[in-house]
Amino acid sequence: MCDVTIIGAGVSGVFLAYTLAKEHPDLNIHVIDKGKPLAERTCGLQQEACTCEGPCDRYVGFAGLGKSEGKFNYTNDFGGQLGRKIGEKGTLALMDEVDDLLCSYGGDVVEKYSTKNEKLSKKAAEHSLRVFSTEVRHLGTRVARRIFQCMYEDMYEQMTFTFKADVTRVTKEEGLFSIDTSHGRFQSRKVVFATGMSGSDWLKSMLAELGLKAGETRLDLGVRVEMRGNQFDAILQETFETKLHYITDRFSATTYCMNPRGRIIRKYQHGLVMPDGQNQNEEEPSQNLNFTLFVPRYFKNQTEAMAEAHHVIGGINQGTGRIVAQKLGDLLVGKPSDHFSEGVIHPSLEAEAGDLRKEVPSVYIEALLEFFEALEGLLGEEIDRDTILYGVDSKFYEAKIFTDEHFETELSGLYLIGDCSGETHSLSQAAASGIYLARRIIA
Repeated sequence: MCDVTIIGAGVSGVFLAYTLAKEHPDLNIHVIDKGKPLAERTCGLQQEACTCEGPCDRYVGFAGLGKSEGKFNYTNDFGGQLGRKIGEKGTLALMDEVDDLLCSYGGDVVEKYSTKNEKLSKKAAEHSLRVFSTEVRHLGTRVARRIFQCMYEDMYEQMTFTFKADVTRVTKEEGLFSIDTSHGRFQSRKVVFATGMSGSDWLKSMLAELGLKAGETRLDLGVRVEMRGNQFDAILQETFETKLHYITDRFSATTYCMNPRGRIIRKYQHGLVMPDGQNQNEEEPSQNLNFTLFVPRYFKNQTEAMAEAHHVIGGINQGTGRIVAQKLGDLLVGKPSDHFSEGVIHPSLEAEAGDLRKEVPSVYIEALLEFFEALEGLLGEEIDRDTILYGVDSKFYEAKIFTDEHFETELSGLYLIGDCSGETHSLSQAAASGIYLARRIIA
């Protein structure tokens, strides 16, 4: 019999379990995950193709996506609505604790930086742009992996871990939860779902069986942009990166995952292949800068959101992992690109030259072009027409499930935290939600 069973060993689950064990050592804690321990998580995806049997080690297992670049943005401006749920000051304080814990395991070898720039914010407002600010500790894959491995080794003696486990059913009778898995049945007084986006299909089926209904679901799609490395010099003189927000009465658009001197790589999620950004410290740096301009849309449920993602991205992939790219200059004059061998910007990702207007819904193209027009005013120069545009990137979200201010569902003793709660969309907020819930359970 366990006091708390945590299903999902991603960032939120790790910080929840760690805090429970540290602040209440007598608790009997059980962590169950579909993936593997961190030391066993290896995948050839970045070099060639996925070599995993079953769930991909790049996304599933101890630390979840926390080991992938390990970018922690400490802010309420973006990354979820945790500040609205538990209070903005409290959220920032919890994120400070997240950073302190990371640093206690060696995270301070990477310097934290700030994107706050009041002068830039004022100038951006003159061009209908808002600058989101954050404190950032971008650990990189190697450091993040080392930190989470050390955390695991400290946690291992304090709780029970069950890896490579499929949870097939969760029921509640007479105040106790029964968790049926491929490793047998376990019982627990409280259960926490912390499965992130990787467990979205599983979560949907579990909640339906438990009588809990999922609601509205957000889906972000957008064009990945690769531009001249010095194109942003006018606004990046005092910060490593920036996050810009552009809004009209038809859409809102936000830059995401800006990587000066980074590369574009392939991202594999939900059977889809997308262009994704990579930090300059991961591999050989490039001479370019890349980011995605995301436009959020909302759907009645997750089924409709995923259907749209598969329609748009799957249509581009054509079952082969195809990604289409076009030069900005060609897009503006309405002609497809046929090659990228000439020009000042050399693509860091091999993609098929083509016509984005024929394959990407118009709202994402129009948002990008309007954003570029505002951006040119802010930069004081024209966006290089050799800029390469890739279609399309995506950010997935869980459907919103009702939880109270303590992340408890309508079923007493069952909690949802991290990205599967629909409240957090970043590593830092997911981790903070874990610490927060740990203290609520202890209290």
